Amino acid sequence: MSNSPYGTYEPQETLDALEKTYGPPTGPPPYGDTYRPGYESMETQPAWQVPEALVPRGTAPVPAPQTAGRAEARRAARRRKWPERPEALRRLLPQALVVAFLAGGTTAFVAADKAVQLSVDGRPRALHTFADDVSELLADEGVDVGPHDVVAPAPGTALTSGDEVTVRYGRPVHLTIDGERRKLWTTAGTVDGALQQLGVRAEGAYVSTSRSSRIARDGLAFDVRTERSVTVMSDGRERTLRTNAATVRDAVDEAGVSLHGQDTTSVPQDSFPRDGQTITVMRIKGSKEVREEPIEYAVERTKDPTLFRGTEVVERAGRQGTRRVTYALRTVNGVKQKPRRMDAEVVREPRSQVVKVGTKPPPSSVAGADSLNWSGLAHCESGGRPAATDATGTYGGLYQFDVQTWRSLGGGGRPQDASASEQTYRAKKLYVRRGSSPWPHCGGRLHR
Repeated sequence: MSNSPYGTYEPQETLDALEKTYGPPTGPPPYGDTYRPGYESMETQPAWQVPEALVPRGTAPVPAPQTAGRAEARRAARRRKWPERPEALRRLLPQALVVAFLAGGTTAFVAADKAVQLSVDGRPRALHTFADDVSELLADEGVDVGPHDVVAPAPGTALTSGDEVTVRYGRPVHLTIDGERRKLWTTAGTVDGALQQLGVRAEGAYVSTSRSSRIARDGLAFDVRTERSVTVMSDGRERTLRTNAATVRDAVDEAGVSLHGQDTTSVPQDSFPRDGQTITVMRIKGSKEVREEPIEYAVERTKDPTLFRGTEVVERAGRQGTRRVTYALRTVNGVKQKPRRMDAEVVREPRSQVVKVGTKPPPSSVAGADSLNWSGLAHCESGGRPAATDATGTYGGLYQFDVQTWRSLGGGGRPQDASASEQTYRAKKLYVRRGSSPWPHCGGRLHR
């Protein structure tokens, strides 16, 4: 019996059993001999030599088997006895080493191969890979991922056989929610999935596209209006409703309130109604009114060297103009509002007033009248007021001159418009001409 690692090997007994059953082999070699040990070559094949590198040191090289006929090979096989078998095992050792080396490589090859499942955007497939981690697997399969994509397990995670790797691509969503436009990213493949992923309250909401619509890799734009609570105040009544209206006008319509004529709302009708907002409907009645209003005239002043300083003479009286103005009148919920000016038209232009202003130095005195009590006379005639006039408007000034007398003394304009010093000067001149007779009731005061 042999102690070979490949099991019991009995070439002699095997040959005897074959001859008993089938008889001795016939025919020319090599076809007559149907059995030959693996370590012996047939005469038609070259002898197999053990490489020197595989022979242990100190061991003589194994000579190549000699080519012989079929009968000789059978006799040689019968002559082999137990002591000769170690030589056969020594010849089989290199072959065993080669087989063991190949078997070890196969085992390593099988151990590196992994059966995994890769799902890309909801499309799963089973595959075998030699990748060590998720990143290497995605690179081998040509799967590119960006900052908005989701990979599970995370890139860089070690792979083992039986793992499942999932890739979900990010998709841009241009979402206008309750009037506010935003750009978001989602890995959901449908509009409904995106709403859930983004945390949008979809119950009772208006969505501008079907919720089952697919979202392509390049994204999708759609509008969402969530359900809100809005209160509409109109005609003394309060109405609260749940709505996903796009504008205040739509919300008012849903509340069953109609707007007529100049009616409006407390907030712009095209604005977006917010949750909890109160909208007041304002009933407006309007009319127009035309009014004529005066236009004040301007005053032009010119210097006149013939008039004493402090004297002003109106050369041309001013005249007011007229303007026709149109106003809008309205009441809001029965309350009158401030008139609003709409249009204006000048009917008559105003005329400027021209005033001469004296620049001549006042006279110093009048001989024969300087020592009289002129302040007493002025107090008696006008109460000491230079601009005083009588009830008829005929007399004016400190000394109550009439216009004719005033101008005969060299005065200009009206006496009450002249300065106090000029009026006193003209009064002195009048006294020199006529004495105190121009002042029959108060002339006696001049000598007190």
